[in-house]
Amino acid sequence: MFDFQEKVLVLTGANGGIPRAVARTFFDLGASLLLSDIDIEGLSEFASSLDPSGARVFVVQQDACRSDHATALATACQERFGKADYLVTGAGLYRDQLAVTMTDEQWRETIGINLDGVFYTCRAIAPLLRDGGAIVNIASMAGHRGSYQHAHYAAAKGAVLSFSRSLALELAPRIRVNAVSPGLIDTPMVKPLLAARGDELLAATPLKRLGQPEEVARAIAFLCSDWASFITGETLHINGGLYIAS
Repeated sequence: MFDFQEKVLVLTGANGGIPRAVARTFFDLGASLLLSDIDIEGLSEFASSLDPSGARVFVVQQDACRSDHATALATACQERFGKADYLVTGAGLYRDQLAVTMTDEQWRETIGINLDGVFYTCRAIAPLLRDGGAIVNIASMAGHRGSYQHAHYAAAKGAVLSFSRSLALELAPRIRVNAVSPGLIDTPMVKPLLAARGDELLAATPLKRLGQPEEVARAIAFLCSDWASFITGETLHINGGLYIAS
């Protein structure tokens, strides 16, 4: 089992289904956490349930679309912990809309949260990461294969993959940068998709089930750990075989 004692994780979108599992996993492995989300009330309740003492968990409100919020997150990290070891970008927005009827606002909002927010946060936090640290950006299967009614989301996640590879080149050898691309994970975000196409999608999944948030969290923990010390610029697919890219 990995030991993240004395390590600090910065996690955005931390009140979401997969990020909550990431927070629990890293906390159980000994890490201290700086958690951010636009829903500060929900995030604060979650943080209190995770660490009632507040000794190892600190929360900050962050709108991923705003670069000044990423700067404030970095300031909070420096003031509370001094440095960080890991960054996981988990803020995301996934809404149905056909491209031909998509409004400018819908496009900008989805790109802003899913792509701009990753750039803003990585730019702000990377200088605070200690040598040997790691960044893991949460992308999506949609970024590889596209997604019906989610062209804006798929475009943003595809860009996150390219950005992660470029950042891996720029931050090496001090920091490693990788991405994970979850498929159908049992979180509230995929409920509408499952209601519309669940039987079809599960039938096409070789493992014949949904993934669990904890399964994504464990993969992220591996990529941050010393066990992945020679892995950078890569994407790990977590989809039960629904999309096989290797």
